[in-house]
Amino acid sequence: MSKIYVFGIGGTGSRVLRSLTMLLAAGVECKADTIVPIVIDSDSAGGDVERTATLMRHYGEIRRKLDFGKHLENQFFRTEIREITSNYHLPLSNVEDCLFEDYIEYPSMKRENQALVNVLFSQQNLHADMQVGFKGNPNIGSVVLNQFEDSEIFQNFANEFTADDKIFIISSIFGGTGASGFPLLLKTLRENRDIPNQNLVNNAHIGAVTVLPYFKVRQDDSSAIDSATFVSKAKSALAYYYRSISQNHTIDNLYYIGDDTRSTTYKNCEGGINQKNNAHFVEMAAALSIIDFANTEKPMETRHKEFGIEKDVNEIIFDILGPRTNSQVRRGMTQFMLFAKYMDEAGDYLRQPWSKDRQLDSTFFNSDFIRNLKRNILDQYRHWLAEMDAQDRKFTPFTFPYSYDRNDEIVVERGRTDRVFDLVKGVKPRKLFTTDSNYYLFDNRLNGTRGNSRSGSKEQQFMELFYLATKRLANEKLNIN
Repeated sequence: MSKIYVFGIGGTGSRVLRSLTMLLAAGVECKADTIVPIVIDSDSAGGDVERTATLMRHYGEIRRKLDFGKHLENQFFRTEIREITSNYHLPLSNVEDCLFEDYIEYPSMKRENQALVNVLFSQQNLHADMQVGFKGNPNIGSVVLNQFEDSEIFQNFANEFTADDKIFIISSIFGGTGASGFPLLLKTLRENRDIPNQNLVNNAHIGAVTVLPYFKVRQDDSSAIDSATFVSKAKSALAYYYRSISQNHTIDNLYYIGDDTRSTTYKNCEGGINQKNNAHFVEMAAALSIIDFANTEKPMETRHKEFGIEKDVNEIIFDILGPRTNSQVRRGMTQFMLFAKYMDEAGDYLRQPWSKDRQLDSTFFNSDFIRNLKRNILDQYRHWLAEMDAQDRKFTPFTFPYSYDRNDEIVVERGRTDRVFDLVKGVKPRKLFTTDSNYYLFDNRLNGTRGNSRSGSKEQQFMELFYLATKRLANEKLNIN
């Protein structure tokens, strides 16, 4: 059973993991059997961290009810997302209710040592509260993050590591936690001789995605975060990465992604529960680098990859993606969208032969499994898509309505039930030789589906049924193979 240990560093790490979870729920193929996320972020209560951990936990609850034997076709939730630490989080010690100067014991230092610290760190750095992250200061992060190699969770990761496993690191290059955490973690993985399975870890196949600036924050003189510095920080970090990582071939596969030409501006929030940015296409593209990495063999020297789209447009649809990416994501994402729409809009399932034949009664449709699937995955999948649709550079492959509430939060609305298959932008639905249309046609295909959708648990039958029916509909109506 091959595993990829994915270290998500900082807020960007969590947001990319959120996109990866959505893609895997939709059945986008990943060659690894298991993804093992480990989030490294001192802001453990951050909105992005908590939202992603909750999503991955719900994903796991659903997947545990399913079977993925060779005789079954369902790809939804096929890849396991394993939780090896509470809330997928690697905790950092001594950062809660602690200023940076107290963390390094500045007040008790000798005068000459304090003078050296004053050269390296500003007064604002020394007075920084680290509970909500490093606020765009990699010099602080490089000190605090040195501790993670000694943690019990890191030791457990190394103890479980096998020859078939890989490691992937997600980080941004323009903030504090990610920019400092990536080189520190990579050095630990390559050089630490005091961990279990030291030889396997030190020589593992390691990849990483470096996320360049792709958003800005509103100017706030009281905040330590200033997006005017993002590009200069990224340039400095890139120069350092080239000298200390790429030239030394300490990384096997290094991916780059960013978008500084059409950057959305977010509220300036230094951390905590309110730091919860809308999903962005750059994060989805970064998640695809993990899927690409899963398909690669360990190279002899560092290989660099960038991500691009076919045209420089404000609105990205499937056809604007490169042919390979389009073929990777279009079918699974469309099938999952059809699944989500049906569960929200179609009406009374209990009257349909497909539910009666499988004894899927009211108890089943009121079960924790269905509530979890609908509320915490399918509804959130459409919300995730709506968030990307609302960015300055939109990823907008589907047509579906959403609006904003009084707090400017996105609200996904029900679509028109008389235009169910007018769904994929740039694709005109085919006319079929049948009098059935819309959800009548959907029910027709559900009722006519056989295969292995009548064996196993009720949850298994249900998921196999919808995978097979949406696959057929995507092909028949939308010419998606």
